[in-house]
Amino acid sequence: MTDWISLSNFAVAVAGLTIAVMSLLLAVFSRYMEKNVRAFFITFFLILIVYVCSDLISQISTIFLGPGFTALSKIMLFLESFFSSILMPMLSAYLIHCAEEDLKRHPLLLISGILWLTYVILLAVTQFTDVIYYYTPDNIYHRGPYYPVLLIPPAALMLLNLIAVLRRKKKLTSLQFKGFLAYVLIPLASMVIQMFFYGIYMIELGTAVASLVLFIYILGQQTDHYVRQQGENTNQRLNIAILQMRPHFIYNTMTSIYYLVAQDSVRAQQVISDFTNYLRKNFTAIATSEPILFAEELEHTRAYLAVEQVRFEGKLFVKYETEVTVFRLPPLTLQPIVENAVKHGVDPDLAPVTITIKTSETEEEICLSVEDTGVGFNYEEAENAGGALANIKERLKLMCDGSLTIMPREHGGTVVMIRLPKE
Repeated sequence: MTDWISLSNFAVAVAGLTIAVMSLLLAVFSRYMEKNVRAFFITFFLILIVYVCSDLISQISTIFLGPGFTALSKIMLFLESFFSSILMPMLSAYLIHCAEEDLKRHPLLLISGILWLTYVILLAVTQFTDVIYYYTPDNIYHRGPYYPVLLIPPAALMLLNLIAVLRRKKKLTSLQFKGFLAYVLIPLASMVIQMFFYGIYMIELGTAVASLVLFIYILGQQTDHYVRQQGENTNQRLNIAILQMRPHFIYNTMTSIYYLVAQDSVRAQQVISDFTNYLRKNFTAIATSEPILFAEELEHTRAYLAVEQVRFEGKLFVKYETEVTVFRLPPLTLQPIVENAVKHGVDPDLAPVTITIKTSETEEEICLSVEDTGVGFNYEEAENAGGALANIKERLKLMCDGSLTIMPREHGGTVVMIRLPKE
């Protein structure tokens, strides 16, 4: 025959098991946790599940199976007590890890180990005496006169961890501190309730709830760390992409200036001015990690093309159809595209090339295109190639959620189209 207290304890254990299994699944499928942290929590929750399952089987043995299953009840209670005791030293070790302290011969870990070993010894002795707890032949559990002695080591472990958490507040993140504090205080409160209200089992549920709270706080901290790390990685990738785009025409420009000085000093001065403006814009762009105004990028491109038109006199012409100018794009976007058009399209031995820079807009996006009348090139290779265009495409996606496509021009040549969503 069962009473309401037994049924309540059984329901509490089922609730604890449900929370433990749910927590394990969260740990297994969490995307943002570091590998070692996920491994810790998976192990932690597996031990918690074994602990709660042992308690459930023990309760089934005493409540529903009754006499004849005393040995099963004793074994399950021993396993329940043993596996539950492992969790606190694990918490001590993880606290040391989060505080970035050396685990080797750490005083907290040493004291935790001594307290845990003391508890295991008491638990082992309990199997051969009735002074702490015992089962009657009809499979009924009873506490002995020295039952509180068994709770001293785990209570001391909880207090030790509580003090350790409070002392390391400045070494922990806010989320870590809250999680560790919750894990210590909730089971401690549950233990106090269980000590003074005989027959009510609260530690299992309290431990499961505390474990879930700890996990949620640590998951929050790990997610914050992941987001920050991704942001740093993105910035590094953007910086690398920008730095890879070095101007390839500097030496040729200096050579052109060298000969112009003797032939046409006025034009040489203008080229030096344009070239200086180009370099200034280039260095400014390299140092910029945020999208810039299109007008700045266009000025940079004009300076570049002015220099190139001196090199390819009579072979390079430029048209600007830029009615739309009020938008932003990543630095070093337009100029490298135009440079690429000059590199692949202009040939002193072939017909002159015209490069047309256009901007337009719709209700949803800004369009920027660079058309050239050159010989064109392999568009599939261009789409998949590395170098300037691949870097531009990646930065457009990362910084502006924009896109870049390369296509053949209707009457020969190439079109590079950039689409940017309106803010």
